[in-house]
Amino acid sequence: MDTGVAMFPTHDAIGPGDLAALVEERGHGSLWFPEHTHIPASRDSPFPGGGEMPRRYAHTYDLFVAMTAAAVATRRLRIASGICLIIERDPITTAKEVASIDHLSGGRVEFGVGAGWNREEMANHGTDPSRRFSLMRERVEAMKAIWTQTEASYHGEHVNFERIWSFPKPVQLPHPPVVIGGNGEKVIDRVLRYGDAWAPQHRHGNIVERLPALRERADKPIPVTVFGVPADAAALAQYEEAGVDRVVHWLPAAQRGPVERALEGFEDAVRELRGE
Repeated sequence: MDTGVAMFPTHDAIGPGDLAALVEERGHGSLWFPEHTHIPASRDSPFPGGGEMPRRYAHTYDLFVAMTAAAVATRRLRIASGICLIIERDPITTAKEVASIDHLSGGRVEFGVGAGWNREEMANHGTDPSRRFSLMRERVEAMKAIWTQTEASYHGEHVNFERIWSFPKPVQLPHPPVVIGGNGEKVIDRVLRYGDAWAPQHRHGNIVERLPALRERADKPIPVTVFGVPADAAALAQYEEAGVDRVVHWLPAAQRGPVERALEGFEDAVRELRGE
């Protein structure tokens, strides 16, 4: 079972390039960055974690700027969006951004996507929250067409374009893995329809119980990355025994010292799991 970490790349925390170099040096396989283009100052959507929304949500660098900084600072580390709010982005522009980073990194990008929870944020981008899942599907499908076709076209309800050229193409074939985030009732349907992997959140639970259904329905192996796994050897053991491919631990959006201490705590749990 591989290990990775995630962090909100805020402007007052360790830089994404320095963080990536540190994570690679310590032997982890992947680094994940979330995104919010903005946070509405007045909103009704409750914060999923309960209570007040943490400051870091409104203070992140742009997702693809952070991913680029991480990519150029490393040689082996997988660089991932965790997750990209594609319902708030143009698919043609985003396809080029992902392909560009994949090309510059030598094929190390993973494209995690989700539909999000902040309805006011979506609305500011012109997205109808009630249609966000169909919009997410079409935008991902359109991006796959751009990545894999020399002269790409896509015709859907939300996304429509005819015969475009867009280069560079990704290094990874047929394209960077599309990792579908979420724990909702229909998330496995989405993974099987247009995803390559699944990334549920640890805090929502019920992941291990859902793995047999995913495997029974899939016609190929579907990698599973569990997000937000605590620095706890028992939790890690549960996922390893269930055949989870990768666990990702959240790091604080902080300077190098607190980040290193959090890494050490996670690595202690991994060593305990492995009997080291």
